[in-house]
Amino acid sequence: MNRIKQVLEEKGIKQTWLAEKLGKSFSMVNAYACNRRQPNLELLFEIAKILQVDPKELIGNK
Repeated sequence: MNRIKQVLEEKGIKQTWLAEKLGKSFSMVNAYACNRRQPNLELLFEIAKILQVDPKELIGNK
């Protein structure tokens, strides 16, 4: 389970914006945010960099 959706909501960022920054489709980013799919480690670090958070904030429960 990841916390991508929660971090996006905390920062007021839309999934469409993240999808554009990652060069991924909205449906793929939505699948990550809704935990239907999990990003690989490299992508998780890229998401953390874009969102300016520690990668640890995107994984696990808080």
